[in-house]
Amino acid sequence: MAEEMIHEPMGAQDVTQDDKLWALLSWLLWPIAVIVLLIDKKERPFIKYHAVQALVFGVVTYVISGILSTILIGCFLGLAVFVYMIYLAIKAYQGEWITIPFVTDFCKNQGWI
Repeated sequence: MAEEMIHEPMGAQDVTQDDKLWALLSWLLWPIAVIVLLIDKKERPFIKYHAVQALVFGVVTYVISGILSTILIGCFLGLAVFVYMIYLAIKAYQGEWITIPFVTDFCKNQGWI
């Protein structure tokens, strides 16, 4: 029987529990993503992949939610984004390489991941 190969970025084979924990923390508290990128953890591909996306996604949604909060939609948007980030954190802790439309493409085009 032939097994299907799942396309994963380089370094996907050696994802440790420590990598998964740092990825989870990057999603739950996106300022931790800044810390992760400033310390030596950025050399780990799984951690860097999630930290960069969490930072970009967190900053963009924080700004959009802040602007829209004047018309009350931003409050609901902020809550929905928080729930989505918890979902992404769980997926990262399970060792999955997450693809977010627009955010992942933007980060790859910039050469950040």
